[in-house]
Amino acid sequence: MKLTCDRSKADPLFIYYCFKSPQILDYIQRNVISTGVPHINLTILKQTPLLLPPLDEQKAIAHILGTLDDKIELNQQINHTLESIARALFKSWFIDFDPVRAKLDGRQPAGMDAETAALFPAEFEDGGAIGQIPKGWKVGMMEDEFKITMGQSPPGSTYNQEADGLPFYQGCTDFGFRYPSIRVYCNAPSRFADSGDTLISVRAPVGSINMANERCCIGRGVAAARHKQGSRSYTYYTMHGLNEHFARFEAEGTVFGSMNKKGFLSIPCIIPPTVIISAFEQLAFLLDQRIENQEHQILTLTSIRDVLLPKLLSGEIRLQDAEAVVEAVT
Repeated sequence: MKLTCDRSKADPLFIYYCFKSPQILDYIQRNVISTGVPHINLTILKQTPLLLPPLDEQKAIAHILGTLDDKIELNQQINHTLESIARALFKSWFIDFDPVRAKLDGRQPAGMDAETAALFPAEFEDGGAIGQIPKGWKVGMMEDEFKITMGQSPPGSTYNQEADGLPFYQGCTDFGFRYPSIRVYCNAPSRFADSGDTLISVRAPVGSINMANERCCIGRGVAAARHKQGSRSYTYYTMHGLNEHFARFEAEGTVFGSMNKKGFLSIPCIIPPTVIISAFEQLAFLLDQRIENQEHQILTLTSIRDVLLPKLLSGEIRLQDAEAVVEAVT
């Protein structure tokens, strides 16, 4: 349904925030028509109660909440840009082998200092089924380079929403841009991922990627990966680079895609020298730290917005006080 505002009475952005408020959402949920597929109709929408302060106050409230949303959106855009930079760097070094090709042509690798460039060979050699690889690099399987933990689902009776136990992630439904969102906890976890581990969806769809930002419990729809030398950024971007392999498991499922541990460990991979992995880790980790800091700020801003929203709409908090809070965090 579409709701169009009479702008002489209501500010559209204010009405938008009204319909995001717990009070309105609760009203709609309580008045859902349960016959067949649960739904609401136009009558319910028209009868939804709204508390409308004067128009100028509506606009002031909408501006305060909109300022927080604008800052959240800006941080999200910055994080997407930072991750794109890191993924492009990984592709250049470990998939396209740009530094090796540059040295082979007698050129200095673009954007790379001489010390880092010296780590790369100036020629290729046969890598078997994988094709040409930089000289001195090796070809192996996931099990050679990464520790893989496959999730296991504890009994449903151990799940709760009271923060009893560890955050529990069953599949990619919980995944966000970089970190998963907590919906459920488990007080009898059996398989774990640690902070910084890469989380991979292994059941329908296969191959969605996230990163654990704290110790957590993983269910059978999730696997956790960590490079054996602890290089967390290298692990994260390696998993992003396995899209074609993950897509094969997705396509092979008779009912839905899935990937078991044997299949995961048998995925072929190129094994660069440790010094090159370490050089990449130093660069990528700086970008990932900025992303992590921005994500923490997004969580803070979101929490402040969600606290202010019902209080501003009900008049429980004064505009001046809310403006001071927003000014302090933006």
